[in-house]
Amino acid sequence: MKGKALIKLLPFIFSGFILSGARCQTIQPFKPHLSIGEADRKADEILRRMTPDEKAAFIAGDDMLIRGLKRFNIPSVLMADATGGIRLAMDESGKPKWGVTINKSTAFPCPLLLAATWNPRLAYNYAESIGEECRAGNIHILLGPGMNIYRISQGGRNFEYFGEDPFLAARMIENYVTGLQSTGTIATLKHFLGNQTEFKRRRSNTVVDERTLHEIYMPAFEAGINAGAMAVMTAYNQVNGQWCGESDYVIKELLRKELGFKWLVMSDWWGVYDGEKVTKAGLDLEMPWATALKNIKEQTADGKIQQSDIDRMVKSILRTCFAMGVYDNVNAKTESDFDKHEQVALNTAREGIVLLKNSNGILPLSNNKARKIIVTGKYVTKLARGGGAAYVNGYNNVNLLDALKSSFGAQIEYIENPDADRLRRADIVLASVGTFDEEGSDRAFSLPADEEKQISGIVSANKNTIVLVNAGGGIRMTGWAGKAAAILYGWYPGQTGNVALTEVLTGKTNPSGKLPVSIEKRFEDTPGYGYLPNGKDVTDQTPENEHPIYDVHYNEGIFVGYRWNDSQKIDPLFPFGYGLSYTSFACSKLKITRGSASGDSVMVSFEVKNTGKVAGAEVAQVYVSDPKASVPRPEKELKGFFKVFLKPGESKRVEIVLNKRSFAFWDVHTKSWKAEPGEYKILIGRSSREIELSSVTNLQ
Repeated sequence: MKGKALIKLLPFIFSGFILSGARCQTIQPFKPHLSIGEADRKADEILRRMTPDEKAAFIAGDDMLIRGLKRFNIPSVLMADATGGIRLAMDESGKPKWGVTINKSTAFPCPLLLAATWNPRLAYNYAESIGEECRAGNIHILLGPGMNIYRISQGGRNFEYFGEDPFLAARMIENYVTGLQSTGTIATLKHFLGNQTEFKRRRSNTVVDERTLHEIYMPAFEAGINAGAMAVMTAYNQVNGQWCGESDYVIKELLRKELGFKWLVMSDWWGVYDGEKVTKAGLDLEMPWATALKNIKEQTADGKIQQSDIDRMVKSILRTCFAMGVYDNVNAKTESDFDKHEQVALNTAREGIVLLKNSNGILPLSNNKARKIIVTGKYVTKLARGGGAAYVNGYNNVNLLDALKSSFGAQIEYIENPDADRLRRADIVLASVGTFDEEGSDRAFSLPADEEKQISGIVSANKNTIVLVNAGGGIRMTGWAGKAAAILYGWYPGQTGNVALTEVLTGKTNPSGKLPVSIEKRFEDTPGYGYLPNGKDVTDQTPENEHPIYDVHYNEGIFVGYRWNDSQKIDPLFPFGYGLSYTSFACSKLKITRGSASGDSVMVSFEVKNTGKVAGAEVAQVYVSDPKASVPRPEKELKGFFKVFLKPGESKRVEIVLNKRSFAFWDVHTKSWKAEPGEYKILIGRSSREIELSSVTNLQ
């Protein structure tokens, strides 16, 4: 056998590994500059000397800053959005606000594309690059990563997050946190908790049960906390009738007690309302100013707010900043290697673009200079990107038309609105479709009627149409996907993502992205269908502050994404974990052995071979099934994966250790994880619907 190698991956609560090619390198959770005890001692020294007025002012932000304490030589601390790069806000003169000392920042591919790489090592490099730019810009706190689970495809901020599966999201997040904080930049895990819709987001109440919270919506936060994240931001929504930033259950019970978080907890911007509840619930910092806390002096005087709660809030802020060394080097400047960061962004796009369809091997496009290629559609001359706090302007931005001309030259003809005759006479048509997603609103699953009509006409006119999709989540494609020759899902690919897309079209890059979400045939197939109140749609113009609070019932429980599709016997248009390549792969020789004498862990071992003629990468996915559980459980759950890079004919052996948590569900009676003894199925697949190997193991 040619090129045989061994790969090991341990998917524990904190996996402890970042992936690089065929090797694994052990990493440790991030450790701050000072221990919590040392940081507390320094915080206590300041706290005992502060006046009540200083304390009251300190626990509310100043726009994008944590306030400084001049009397103690403590400077203000700067924050910045968001997860896919630094959003630079400019003043009227065109200079960055708030004392930021960089004039540009890299626009990385959106986090959902990063999740589509299924490569945690890239998450580390991606976040490390952002952290380096933060430190060069005098920014100490990044308001990311965002990690809310993709529940509904219409969600306006899905592109800022890491997909529908808690295990995949957790593995990407732990590497993001360690990469970012290795630079001295604080990671802020957001939005805690249950924030899956942007429709009137400050008026929604997430109605969700305990088990669902623990199995679906908390694991990514758990992984980030175990990786050493130093800040958490609460969500806008209510959870079971309490605003997250004012909820004892959300902050004290789930975040502080169960997940063991000891550092800074801040509100989302204008996301809390009652100062008394804020101080009692465990929040530390109201952002961006004192709104809920505007009457703190009066409420303290009349006993509604306790001085001990204010002291706790002040101490938590100081503790976090002292532990990270923020006050020691707040004015320190570091150089930012923008060339390196741009390369990281490009490599991420290369690995995260997903080939969904490739009829008759139309891709990659051969080098035929006599061929005529028409390009048309939405994102040809402008970049596809999301808006809101996640918007990053970037630099060296390359639009699709320029990238295509660079590779195909005179073969490319851009026509904004080609007629049917022009389309029929073209050898190839590249049709760009997509959406513009942003915070503060959801968008329809279906494209607008005029765009739907246009793309349907294009694929009908020319059977060699390659559709290029740029969207922040899944879109409805059933009206035209069957007629398209090929479909490439490019998400929001960043400032140089169109270079990567062109490389995939030409075959210079072999696509290796896999869907981190299920793409349904119609929105009605999802458990989130019907979430909008009173029959409203996403275009409703009622001002948010005039809209009544409405309930979003998570009636599907733990059955989200592919779990839902499996349980309801629904065939999605494209399943979770799916993605094509220009080569072929095969898995074989599955072996399962006990990893410990007690039987609490098992070793899953199998070989992956590139059976085609092109070098490429496959994502080997390990799912666990509990067919005889005492409670309802999904048909299968992702519990391990590894991205394997292989030359033609090359094989590598993968070993993935599953521990007891890999088999467990959240037991609402014991308030703990429970792995029942008995038989479990181990499934090896290329997607959630393409299972190649299976076996059974017994847990004692």
